[in-house]
Order: sequence, then C-alpha cells, then structure tokens
Amino acid sequence: MSEPFVTRMTAARIPTKYGDFQLTFYTNNIDNKEHLAFCRGDLANAEEVLVRVHSECFTGDVMGSLRCDCGEQLDRSLALVAKEGLGIVVYLRQEGRGIGLLQKLRAYNLQDEGYDTVDANLMLGHGADERDYSLAARILDDLSVKSVRLMTNNPAKITALKAEGVKVVARVPLEIAVNSESAGYLLTKAKRMDHLFLTKPLTPVFSSKAHEPQSAN
Repeated sequence: MSEPFVTRMTAARIPTKYGDFQLTFYTNNIDNKEHLAFCRGDLANAEEVLVRVHSECFTGDVMGSLRCDCGEQLDRSLALVAKEGLGIVVYLRQEGRGIGLLQKLRAYNLQDEGYDTVDANLMLGHGADERDYSLAARILDDLSVKSVRLMTNNPAKITALKAEGVKVVARVPLEIAVNSESAGYLLTKAKRMDHLFLTKPLTPVFSSKAHEPQSAN
C-alpha cells in the first residue's frame, strides 16, 4: 500500500453561527473520498491546537438522529474552536465507523432487534471499528500544526494519531447529554470500546433477543 498523502485543492470562507471558518478541501491517494478541515485562526507552527477528528455521520450530522452523539459532538467542537479562536475540525468521510451508510443502516436494523453496535457490525462481516486516521494526520501535517489537544472520548483515536506522528499533548472530553435512544450506544462504547466518560450513561433496557443492550451507529 502506498504511503498516504493529501493534496490541498482549495479553501473558502464559511460563515457559521459561531463565526467564520475556512473550509479546506483535500483529495488523497488512498480512497476516492474528499476529506475536509474546518479551520480557525493562524495555525502555522501553532502548539497545543484544539482539534477534533470527526468521522462523517449523515444520520447524526445532517438529519439530527438521536441514536448517536455524533451531530452534537460536531456542533460542540465547532463552538469550542470558535470560542478559543484557534483550532481545526477535520471531517473524515468514513461513515458508520468505516463501513459506509448502507451497512450502517443494516446495522441499525440489527440493533433494533436487540444487538449492540459492536455485534451488529460483526454480524455484517465488518470489524467493530474500521476507521483509519492516517489521512487526518496528513491533513494536520499540511496545516503545519506542531501539537494538538484532541477533543475525543476515544483513547484508540489518540493511539492511532500518535502512531501516525501526531503530537497529542492532551485529551479534551467531548460529552453530550444522554437520551433514551443513545443510552445503549454510549454504554456499549464505554463497556466494549473503552471510551472514557465523566458521567455514566443511562442504564438501557435489555432486549430478550440479545445479551447486549440496544444501541446505535
């Protein structure tokens, strides 16, 4: 496999409810997807930059689905970057933890039968999490940041980015209020994927069809 690299194609000002960002468009040599970076402030050679590496979630980011915390995490990340005045939200086009939207919707159907998000992916022939962060690391290289404070609850993401040469100096928790639809999903993240939460997710109702709680994404 070739060494991953990205090419910056263009950037444009995007006014948002949190103020102006620069949206930078990247192509790459690994997949046929266009990855993005929402940027704020003078990033060249900056230290301890506030960064979110966010994987695309059409259902949560666009449609406002309550089955996951993705859309609210994206919104919170933009708000925090805007407040700080310096930061990046890298938007990776790897829907459904890398399995794509079609398979994610099939996984949702399995979850509605009582299987959790991990088992649903495995039943469809996928890994629990197939995301790759090498292109995110190359985007951060292109933006010339020296070190980052990563907004995440997922320690595996920190490990993956460090393995790609990103200097992660701190983790910034990014927790969203739990609802009845997302409780099982968040509990599965904590119990089976080692995500870190300051507050305990709600205890979900167990289905008679599986030993794990219903969940999403």
